[in-house]
Amino acid sequence: MPPRADAPPRANTPSGPGASDLPSPSLKHRLEAAGVAVARALFRALPMDAASALGGRLWRWIAPLTPRHERALTHLQMAFPDMSDAERRAIAAAMWDNLGRVFAETFVLDRLAADPSRLIIGDMAPAERIAASGRGGVVVSLHMANWELSAQALVRLGLKPTGMYQQLRNPLVEATVRVLRENVFPGGLFGKGGDGGADTAMRVVGIVRRGGCLGILGDLREPTGPAVPFFGIPAHATPFPALVARSLGVPLVAARMRRLDGARFRIDAVEIEVPRTADRKADVAAATAGLHRAFETWIRETPEQWFWIHRKWAPPGNKDAPR
Repeated sequence: MPPRADAPPRANTPSGPGASDLPSPSLKHRLEAAGVAVARALFRALPMDAASALGGRLWRWIAPLTPRHERALTHLQMAFPDMSDAERRAIAAAMWDNLGRVFAETFVLDRLAADPSRLIIGDMAPAERIAASGRGGVVVSLHMANWELSAQALVRLGLKPTGMYQQLRNPLVEATVRVLRENVFPGGLFGKGGDGGADTAMRVVGIVRRGGCLGILGDLREPTGPAVPFFGIPAHATPFPALVARSLGVPLVAARMRRLDGARFRIDAVEIEVPRTADRKADVAAATAGLHRAFETWIRETPEQWFWIHRKWAPPGNKDAPR
């Protein structure tokens, strides 16, 4: 019998929701996992700032040699057609530096979360209202700066965020990364991939209905979601955050992490209007578009801190687009 939607979250282990949908480890998976184990040992042996800087330098050097570099440049040209090639290449290089830092910082996420000086809580009034009301809410972030720390900001405001994330395809690396992430989600951490996706969604909705707070990333491509304007180009987006907020009548909040210098950050948030008319589908699409307007504004301010390698604008039928 499947668990009830209002049942408490399962233990935060790799065997949690969706874990059975991961493929069996292959030789490639094992080699990748070995590389991650070496990286973990290296970065945890270094002070946080040194680990972050080393990760940035390595990725700035190696990543432009991969096919994803050209993809990033293509997306930057789509988003900023009036920008010079030199400016777009500079943004791409800085993006790789940021992503390399995030990679290294993930291995010391527990240390970052434990050091209050690493994260400045900026204008978080919408999230503070969720904490004060006890009604529950949905906080949606984007792949900007070190997005992994977003949940820690909610914890510091007195919330117990429940996380929902897209699992990695490598089950061995997924198990490692999950352990690193789950400690910053005291409300539970749920993988949303595979056949258990509907069950996971129901459980998360139940948590929010009981006054919990969902923390989720909402800027990636969702082929079955509504197409919303993003840098003037239609982009398919996940409707789930807006759907939960609209269905339960709880606030929908967009939050962005900004890297200040090195491994130090600031987080701010704005509340997104959620229409509640007789047309639920149109309401959800409008709120999802509102999220993306906020995302675009923030990305334009610091484009080098966003995830330009994702195929955000790929058409629904493109099965090659990564998760």
